[in-house]
Amino acid sequence: MMKRREFLTGLGTCAGMAALPGLPALAQEADLEINLQDVWAAWQKAHLDSSGRVIDRIQQNASHSEGQAYGMFLAATVGDRRTFDRIETWTKVNLAIRPDNLLAWRWLPDAPERVPDTNNASDGDLFRAWALLKASRKFSVPEYRDLAQRIATDLVDSCIVEIPGAGGMPLMLPAAHGFHTETGFIVNPCYSMPLAMTELATAFDLPDLARAARGAVDLQSKLARGGVVPDWVAVNGGDISAAPDFSFNAGYEAMRIPLFLIWSGLKAHPAVLRYAEAQARAPEGSAATVIDRQSGEIIETSGQAGYKAVAALSICTAQNHVGSALPPFVPEDPYYPATLQVMAMIAQAQSAPMCFPL
Repeated sequence: MMKRREFLTGLGTCAGMAALPGLPALAQEADLEINLQDVWAAWQKAHLDSSGRVIDRIQQNASHSEGQAYGMFLAATVGDRRTFDRIETWTKVNLAIRPDNLLAWRWLPDAPERVPDTNNASDGDLFRAWALLKASRKFSVPEYRDLAQRIATDLVDSCIVEIPGAGGMPLMLPAAHGFHTETGFIVNPCYSMPLAMTELATAFDLPDLARAARGAVDLQSKLARGGVVPDWVAVNGGDISAAPDFSFNAGYEAMRIPLFLIWSGLKAHPAVLRYAEAQARAPEGSAATVIDRQSGEIIETSGQAGYKAVAALSICTAQNHVGSALPPFVPEDPYYPATLQVMAMIAQAQSAPMCFPL
């Protein structure tokens, strides 16, 4: 079995990823649990029901594999075993309906068929596997580790593809079906989280998952040469272009890219720098939520705290500031920005300690 160091070395540009676990990291994790308790309680009250369903109220009150997985990860991070089990139980009953170990991507409470599409979403599966791995260690539940391994293995089998003509660079597709084209693939760069992919690859001896993490980091570097990294791209061998009928701006999805890179220890990645440059031009008191890919022009802004948190963390790390404009948590924000804000808090504590809120 490959060791963690071999995986990290193989990632190359990921060599700066967050420090390996050790005594300081364990102490840091304990501090993070304590510091997030009030935020976690507020997040649950706003976005989680008693059954364990994470509700995206502005998206038809839907629940997604992404939201369920994010909730599981947050519960594991703060050491909340009871809530973790509740979210995982709802997820298994309602979304784990495929023949493999991946989840159907969406559940609609008011639709005649609550799961009209059994296709998966690879970002939700990735975070669920990562959350289960984290929970297996924190709560000493071997069954969680076994399930995490099955999910990660199926994710590799169903969603990792080699890109012809790109030097064998693998990438993770958004889902098992629907993103192959006649000449290549359609990819969402924000679906890959390098730190999660590397930790799962290390735990379960899945080198293709580690290589796909490297592929994602490399793809984001190439895209950053031409502007902010967009929501979606078409990859045809060595050619990267706009994907028909998909957003080629850096919008609500793409803002996870700098967050995940910083969290993974890649604070100087070109995609972070490009994003921070654009955010620095946003009007005071707001964050850019849609940015033109090529010109860098800000198309939409928001004053919601979650988006401002990602912007502030990106600017701080890109400019090597001490202290940042990370705002206080606002539970009244919708599910998505509220969740991004909690993740930004975790990323700041674990990977950018100099960016503490001022």
